[in-house]
Parts: sequence; structure tokens; C-alpha cells
Amino acid sequence: MGRRALTGSWTRRAVPSQDKTTPEGVVVVAWVVLVVSGVLEAVWATALDKSEGFSRLLPSVVFFGGLGLSMTGLAYALRTVPVGTGYAVWVGIGAVLTASYAMVFGGESATPVKLLLLAGIVGCVAGLKIVH
Repeated sequence: MGRRALTGSWTRRAVPSQDKTTPEGVVVVAWVVLVVSGVLEAVWATALDKSEGFSRLLPSVVFFGGLGLSMTGLAYALRTVPVGTGYAVWVGIGAVLTASYAMVFGGESATPVKLLLLAGIVGCVAGLKIVH
């Protein structure tokens, strides 16, 4: 155990969005950045598939660029949005968009059960935003 742990300097910081002094505009920007980062998660996930094990240059570049921007946006949003909510929203958006893209353009089947389950994820993500 290091000295910092003993002195209490690793205290938990308050999440700004839970603090009533955080300006509403800051919270809105964090949520917009979080949604864009979720979309970028779908971009890098799809590009990873298209890169064929990083053997194709353009999809590989898109993967690394999308990954970097997505993670940067997630990190920015988590300065305001609680980590549990933010991460779940980010993953949910990325998962639904990636699966949807694969169904529309990638030849993956779009069964009623899959569509219902994806709608469930969308509902859960929206619910997390509502209760936040």
C-alpha cells in the first residue's frame, strides 16, 4: 500500500453531472459527445471486420482513427456522465449500430427476434438517459 492510500489523497471525486453546480450546457455537451463516440464505436468495429486482420490499409486506418476518437470522446463524456451509465450507453449505441449495419450491408440475417432484442437495447439506453 502506497503513501497516497494511507494519506487519503485517493478520495473519490464527485461526478459533475450529479453535482447541482454543473452548468446544464456542460451536461448536454457531454451527452452529445457520448452519442457521437458510440457511433464511432460502430465505425471502428465495422472497420475492424473490413480490415481483414489489418491486411487492408484503408479499413485499418479507419479502425485506428475511429478507435482513438471514440475512446477520447468516451473519456471526455465520463468527466460528466457517471461511468456505469456512460459506458452502457456507449456500448449500447455501438452494438446496435454495428449489428444493424451488418444486417443491412453485411449479409447478416435480420430476424424478428434479433430486431426485437436490438430494440430492447435501444430502450434500455434511452431509459438510462431518462433516469440520469
